[in-house]
Amino acid sequence: MGRKQQAKDQAKALVDADTEAGQAVARELSDHPVVKVAGWLSEVADQPPTVAINLCVIATGLVSGNGRLTRTGARMLAAHGLATAVKAVMKHNIDRARPYLFASREAHRPTPGERDEGPHNSFPSGHTAGAVAVARAVAREYPQAAGPAYAGAGAIAAIQIPRGKHFPIDVVVGAVIGWAAEAVVARAVATLLAAEQGARGQRGG
Repeated sequence: MGRKQQAKDQAKALVDADTEAGQAVARELSDHPVVKVAGWLSEVADQPPTVAINLCVIATGLVSGNGRLTRTGARMLAAHGLATAVKAVMKHNIDRARPYLFASREAHRPTPGERDEGPHNSFPSGHTAGAVAVARAVAREYPQAAGPAYAGAGAIAAIQIPRGKHFPIDVVVGAVIGWAAEAVVARAVATLLAAEQGARGQRGG
């Protein structure tokens, strides 16, 4: 057996284990009242509510004259937007039946496809990607708020598994997307701030 085939077999075994774990948790807990309520609350990480929150933070900063808060809102909006864009491209090109369908093992394996949002777009978790990106953006400007921000994002990510919306791997990849998206935005913001500071220094000189 060649290394390439061995790697494929290992990846398939990992995905199958992920499928079995996700289905088992969803089958056991998806109808629990606490999971239902927590899942409903986690919808704050859906795209429209999150964009609205980001815009409210920007507006509050502008109205109050708080530049730091305005910049935080801009970071949140940009990081969430980038994470959402990456997630959307992946969902459009990768099909994976969601856990709550309890379909065949083959249907729950990620495969190339062209379906949009829906029951067959489990991979990756968009809620997780957006929540992690926004939490990182908040923590970037307000380190003292990192704990609550990360806890909130972690709770949103974790509840997607028992409610049967996503498998563990979907959530992990979503978190990586959110983390990376915010890192890209942070680098861009740092470059802009450095350029602005340099321009001010030249004017002052």
